[in-house]
Amino acid sequence: MSKLLLALSFAGGIAVAAAGWHVWSREPPERSASELMDVVMWNTEPIGGPFSLVDHNGQPRTDADFRGKLLLVYFGFTFCSDACPVELQSIGRALDQLGPLADAVQPLFITVNPEMDTPAQLKGYVGLFHPRLIGLTGDPRQIRRVARAYKVYFGKSTPAKRDSTQFDHTGFVFVVGADGNYLGYLPPGTPAERMVETLRPYLSALSQS
Repeated sequence: MSKLLLALSFAGGIAVAAAGWHVWSREPPERSASELMDVVMWNTEPIGGPFSLVDHNGQPRTDADFRGKLLLVYFGFTFCSDACPVELQSIGRALDQLGPLADAVQPLFITVNPEMDTPAQLKGYVGLFHPRLIGLTGDPRQIRRVARAYKVYFGKSTPAKRDSTQFDHTGFVFVVGADGNYLGYLPPGTPAERMVETLRPYLSALSQS
């Protein structure tokens, strides 16, 4: 991911979010990275929503499959050489540090490069970071739809090169409640210890409900 996107993504702590889903009724125009970053950071529009994708085992999965779990949703691609491995390693370490509380957390890795990130490719990749991590893919239109719902920017780093495998993309880790409603985000580079501090109150409330 480019330094520009990382800079645009930076914000301290987790952003408080309004509840509710946003479903596109038609294909909206593409928006720039900075526009989408502003939406997320200032919480000016609903974020998140239903999706229908395929997991790394080739099984159809929808958002409803994960009700009752606190979701950590990260968008990236398996050929990413910098940001994605760092964020996924932090998520994996956070899960380990949470101990038994991690049973109520489901991390999701949604690819922005469905043409190359097949279920088989995703399976080998997510297994490098944590056994609980689920990789999700779909056709390009499905990926665009879920990315728009989460206000995620993505695009090839060098659009002129058709065979390019590198993408610029939003680096937030989105936090979604057990009821499916968006709670907020963790900025790029959030260490595992900070993730644990942020998630623990949500998990404590979930265990008491």
